[in-house]
Amino acid sequence: MEVEIGRVTHYYSHIGVAVLCLTDSLKLGDKIHFRGHSTDFIQRVFSMEVEHHGIVWVKPGDDVAVKVSQPVHVHDMVYRVVEEEMEPLT
Repeated sequence: MEVEIGRVTHYYSHIGVAVLCLTDSLKLGDKIHFRGHSTDFIQRVFSMEVEHHGIVWVKPGDDVAVKVSQPVHVHDMVYRVVEEEMEPLT
């Protein structure tokens, strides 16, 4: 399952960093999905910064810089991948 958490507002190709405007919280280790016209990949969040300071968690309304593994584009949507726990079969 995926939950929309924001969109890309800037992309710095020379350092592989996307700036995201968030509508939901995000933390290190979250799995996120970038999706747009020519973008579609999933990665874990390993590095985030706000105002050039490394952080571990951001709240809705924040703009955060995230290191990305592939190129993204302005207006690409960002989703948090929510891994549902499966119930054991009896």
